[in-house]
Amino acid sequence: MNKKILSFIMASSALVLGACSVQTEDEVNDSGTDTNQNVETTEKVSLEILGMGSNETDMNIVRDQLIKHGFDVELNTQPDYASYNSQKEAGNYDLVMNSWTTVTGNPDYAVRSLFITDGDYSTISNDEVDRLINEAALETPDNYVDTYTELEDTLVTENAYIVPLYNSLKAQAFNNNLLDSESIRLSKSRAFAWEPVSFVDEAMNETETVMYTQTISDLTSLDPIKANDGSINQLNTNMYVRLVNLSDDDQVVSDGSLSYNYAIAEGNEEYYFVLRDDINFAKVENDEAVDTGEMVSGQDVIYSLNRAKNPDSVPDHRTFSLHEHIDEVSLVEDLSELEDINLSDGSGNMLDALGKDLDSPIETLVEEADDVDNAAGDYQVVKLTTTEPFPQVLNYLGHQSAGIVSQKQLEAVNTYDIDSFDLNEDVPYGDQRAVTEGDSYDNHLYASGPYIMLKKNDYEATFQRNPGYMTNSDHSANIKNASVRFISDEDSALSALRAEEIHFLYGLNETKYDIVEEEDNLELQSMPSNGVSYMGFNMDDREVSESKDLRKSILYAISQEEINSAYEGNKLKAYSTLSPLIDTGNELTADPQKVEDFYEAYLENQ
Repeated sequence: MNKKILSFIMASSALVLGACSVQTEDEVNDSGTDTNQNVETTEKVSLEILGMGSNETDMNIVRDQLIKHGFDVELNTQPDYASYNSQKEAGNYDLVMNSWTTVTGNPDYAVRSLFITDGDYSTISNDEVDRLINEAALETPDNYVDTYTELEDTLVTENAYIVPLYNSLKAQAFNNNLLDSESIRLSKSRAFAWEPVSFVDEAMNETETVMYTQTISDLTSLDPIKANDGSINQLNTNMYVRLVNLSDDDQVVSDGSLSYNYAIAEGNEEYYFVLRDDINFAKVENDEAVDTGEMVSGQDVIYSLNRAKNPDSVPDHRTFSLHEHIDEVSLVEDLSELEDINLSDGSGNMLDALGKDLDSPIETLVEEADDVDNAAGDYQVVKLTTTEPFPQVLNYLGHQSAGIVSQKQLEAVNTYDIDSFDLNEDVPYGDQRAVTEGDSYDNHLYASGPYIMLKKNDYEATFQRNPGYMTNSDHSANIKNASVRFISDEDSALSALRAEEIHFLYGLNETKYDIVEEEDNLELQSMPSNGVSYMGFNMDDREVSESKDLRKSILYAISQEEINSAYEGNKLKAYSTLSPLIDTGNELTADPQKVEDFYEAYLENQ
């Protein structure tokens, strides 16, 4: 998705029922998946692994490992995300290779959408998994490690709902002859921020286009609540401002957000944000970004977050589970209320916390956007109440799905009836058809962030700086024009960087690091990421759906060490999507004896 989400969801391969020849002792030892055990394998069921061509390396390694343990494996390799997703929705797989990035930096995001019953991307239903996810969500970091460890044990050790493969490094490369190295941020979780980027020659910021890239050209939706994948995570993050942001090391901050300051009230159920008044919505007219003159207001915040938490606010809502702990969002009207509220850490009152370092102190709280004037001391303060004490709500407010949209524009565009919505007839806000060149083009976007998309085709999407975004601050976008080239093949993207056809490559395979490091005009940045690759099982009407023993047999056939060697040792071990965030002590070790034992248990229960 990287989420990332990117998060994005990556390819996997399909497993079909069949048989394979018995593995010899030498073959077991040569595979790297066995240390001191000599186990004769038996013929096993066939497995179908679904995936995309971009994940070919992982698919081939996993296939070979499973074959060595007696499974017959068929790869269902799709050329792009759209066809891959169609195969996945049709259930044409036993195993599917996924990738998940915890782009909010908090462990609840690493598990809720993926594994809770009826989660946005969940295919499992387990009462104990649900209980542990909800219990850990309400605990502080000092207490939730044990709960998340128990969750991981239930998810992987006991039920083998997923097969973990590895935790990746996060890497990006850029042309340091053209782009100023000091302006390039590498963040652990959040998508790449475009607004700080500058050319070395600052005069080029107004005349030249900075060229980025991403693999997926088919955009799920530019409505931030309707998508949570690698096709839009970077784009929506840069098109919609949020109440808070994540720093490069995953701390929740107000820097570059819609709020000057935020604070938590005693009891951890009430969260307050003092809003800035120097962000206007942008729209597109005659292929140019223009300032609408409409301030991003507290009313837009209330509207955006209420629709974000409501699963029925739009057809195909894909992010509501991230915001289900939001109870009420409102504007504070009485200044004295803030003076009477103590902070959660006992360090003072709410008014002092919200007013810290403001150019003008808070003199008046106003309700109407037209009455806001920060320079005169007239501010809007948003109060968000959660259903129960839930500090992780702040991380979710930094996610692209909490981007602030224009109530006026959304209501003008989304005139369809939800119950009778027809995708063939209705074009909802954020639908890529509205920004795609051709007969369907009718750009209706209102962007609250530093950039707005002008248009797209199969080759690229073009963007322009929001002329109404923090124009007199350090957070206004430096470069006027940006392009995102759609290059699905990683090698082709790297070639484009080397040929100066693009300036920045977001995401780089570990096997290509040395190529970048050997070129003087290229610079590599890398760090451990929150991204985990894993295989998920088809939990609907397949052999693997019904038998956890069969799933465990497959689990212990996988050697993470062997996979890591294919990436020159640059992958990190993982046991679940929680691994980059919490040290549970769990580790997957390939074990041929367990492969056979669990397979025998599976056969006995047939």
